[in-house]
Amino acid sequence: MTDVEGRALPTALVQAVERHGFVLPGADARAGLGSVLVAAAGSVLTGTSPAGAASLDGVVGAWTTAQERLGVPTAPRVCVVLVDGLGHLNLAERSGHAPFLRRASAGSEPVTSTFPSTTATALGTFGTGVAPGGTGMLGYTVRVPGTGALANLVQWSGAPEPEEFQPHASTLELLVGAGVPVTSVGPARFAGSGLTRAALRGAHYVPAESLADRVDAALRALREPGLAYLYWGDVDKVGHHQGVGSHAWGDALADADAEIARLARSLPRGTVLVVTADHGMVDVDPAQRWDVATDPRLAADVALVAGEPRASHVHVEPGVPLERVRDTWRDVLGDAALVLTRDEVVGAGLLGPVTDRVLPVVGDLMVAMTGAATVVDTRTQTAASLDMVGVHGSLTPQEMLVPCIVVA
Repeated sequence: MTDVEGRALPTALVQAVERHGFVLPGADARAGLGSVLVAAAGSVLTGTSPAGAASLDGVVGAWTTAQERLGVPTAPRVCVVLVDGLGHLNLAERSGHAPFLRRASAGSEPVTSTFPSTTATALGTFGTGVAPGGTGMLGYTVRVPGTGALANLVQWSGAPEPEEFQPHASTLELLVGAGVPVTSVGPARFAGSGLTRAALRGAHYVPAESLADRVDAALRALREPGLAYLYWGDVDKVGHHQGVGSHAWGDALADADAEIARLARSLPRGTVLVVTADHGMVDVDPAQRWDVATDPRLAADVALVAGEPRASHVHVEPGVPLERVRDTWRDVLGDAALVLTRDEVVGAGLLGPVTDRVLPVVGDLMVAMTGAATVVDTRTQTAASLDMVGVHGSLTPQEMLVPCIVVA
């Protein structure tokens, strides 16, 4: 098995693909989740402002390629809805709760999330069209180069300024620069937040709390040509607290489906609706959890564990032979995890092209969990995060495949 450039993949990765069905992200971010907003941008830019296209130089070609790949028709109005945590397989398994999305998704193909398959990483790529190896947004938490501090990229605590840490322009920012009206609709607390500034900066932000209010805000914005982006997080929230197999998750999906159906019915004629997600989710087993804080074998020679329970960045103490730590983690975790060195991760293209700026953010080891297993570190993780039933971040199909539903 080789990557897109014909290089042999690490044996351990090939075995994980064959044994656990791991799904690998595309080496080009625009082949997966990073293509969705880019495709929508190409659609609305061509449909509203041909003159603005010239000002974007070579960007437009990549946008139209993504547009054609995903089958998004040209339109003067586009609405993109991202339902946090709604994996393609999660939706398929509970499709009885989502009659509109079930019908609308007939014949559509999923796209791949990022690795790690987690909100901060996925939104960075979704918002910019740049792979994680270029954005540096490599997990729920990351080690900051230079300081060694553990930064939280969802709350944006302990991290440098967002525009410094993630310098690439967002797709929304580029659209606004080309003269296209862009509205972003989400909770008030996300207006001007670090994650918004890092991944989705540039749009006119409209705060709204309930999904019904967000749908109404998007409909008001699209009375005129342009792009509206709507975020909904309750499906993910319920999945974390009660699991994707719970009755509550089915109810949350049904609520989202009903409002998205109303949005589709109410959009102006000729508007394109695109529904996607950042990642899927699996319910985990507390009996299959390893804690670095209490397991001296995993803690030995490890300076810091970043990331999340399903996808960890293991930073090794300086001067320690990396192979020794790698072999220990492989022995302890066994078939419950794929453990790769930084060189193997980068060489396999799991993060896309990795820049020199981002390379120190990548763990000396990266650990992707299988089945229902997790690795935690109770020295740095909150009690609430340890109690989560549904989690994500790894390379399983449930976590990696997300819907891309186009309604025209």
